[in-house]
Amino acid sequence: MQEDTPFIIAGKTYKSRLILGTGKYKTLELMKQALVAADPAMVTVAVRRVDMADKSSQSFWKFLPEGLPILPNTAGCYTAEDAIRTAHLAREALETNLVKVEVIGDPKTLFPDVQATLEATRVLVKEGFTVLPYTSDDPIIARRLEEAGAATIMPLAAPIGSGRGILNPLPVQFILEQSKVPVIVDAGVGTASDAAFAMELGVAGVLMNTAVAEAKDPARMALAMKLAVEAGRLAYLAERMPKKFYASASSPTTGLIPSTPH
Repeated sequence: MQEDTPFIIAGKTYKSRLILGTGKYKTLELMKQALVAADPAMVTVAVRRVDMADKSSQSFWKFLPEGLPILPNTAGCYTAEDAIRTAHLAREALETNLVKVEVIGDPKTLFPDVQATLEATRVLVKEGFTVLPYTSDDPIIARRLEEAGAATIMPLAAPIGSGRGILNPLPVQFILEQSKVPVIVDAGVGTASDAAFAMELGVAGVLMNTAVAEAKDPARMALAMKLAVEAGRLAYLAERMPKKFYASASSPTTGLIPSTPH
């Protein structure tokens, strides 16, 4: 039986393989309910879209479950310089070296600018950040990011917020074969089966936001995603049966009791 390994990023062990976002919820109360139901490893926060100074009773920060690790991200940045600046603001405000680097190259598809992402990763790693870069599913850029010191590789499964699931699993598998750091599928998951499929490929974790936030019942979907990630991981460890072209009887064909003639 294949033994599981803990989910470790830059030396820190996390209790879950699910990372959840905080955007797009209709209300902060719905966000809190979803986060409680999912009980994720950590929660992403878009630094440029949240008032870092507001500590009032109705502020965004008051709706985060106590003790939940925060992964600030640079969402909304279109240059390496903006991402680097945003990472510094996050470290100062949240007192964490963790940062999800996200540099968008196209406003319509929200595909990452991989060159700018690589540039920002190199700079931030040298400055002591633990960088989790959102990137394309290109194995070459994934290798470059790892060489630059990225703590994880986070390839998209499909365009951000599209809910289309893993459109092309092959590049993700190529990235898994070569990577020595955790690979986390980021963007494109739409429902629980997408999360389970991602985990069955062997990725270390899944990051999602829209699939939960825009579900009719976010808390219920959050719980479904938690269970799907766990089920997918178990299926990966169990090692599925080989696929076959023809049918294969599920009952033994030897030692059968002779049928009684009528």
